[in-house]
Amino acid sequence: MGKHHYQITVNGETKDVLAEPRELLIHTLREQLGITGPHVGCETSHCGACTVDIDGRSVKSCTVFTAQVAGKDITTVEGLGSPDKLHVLQEMFKEHHGLQCGYCTPGMITRAYRLLQENPSPSEEEVRFGMAGNLCRCTGYQNIVKSILAAAAVMNASQEAAE
Repeated sequence: MGKHHYQITVNGETKDVLAEPRELLIHTLREQLGITGPHVGCETSHCGACTVDIDGRSVKSCTVFTAQVAGKDITTVEGLGSPDKLHVLQEMFKEHHGLQCGYCTPGMITRAYRLLQENPSPSEEEVRFGMAGNLCRCTGYQNIVKSILAAAAVMNASQEAAE
């Protein structure tokens, strides 16, 4: 089939990539760009370990071809914070023990980010429903939910203080 050049924006940086038309975004991110936050879990869209944000939507990167995201903005967990300053979601996952082995955590945080963008003050039930497509094999989800609710509270308090 042959490889093609595509231009994608990942975490605010425009990247030129060379990919087969049927190459999955998860493989381009990890293998070509060295972005290892999104993890390969199931490659069938069931686990959510590969979740990224594409143009304001949570997308499982094992379900989309690199060719489909040419010209789009992609955010991974690496784009939410920095080594010097974690995003509030990352801080709350750390503080409230919202992770164990950590394999699902980047996808969880990326999905939670979009959830809180869409609903800044979710109930526990709304968090559980919104996170249903992201699986964790280690936890009972309670600390993940607590982490997301705590992040929402911190983000809302910061917003109110700024107003």
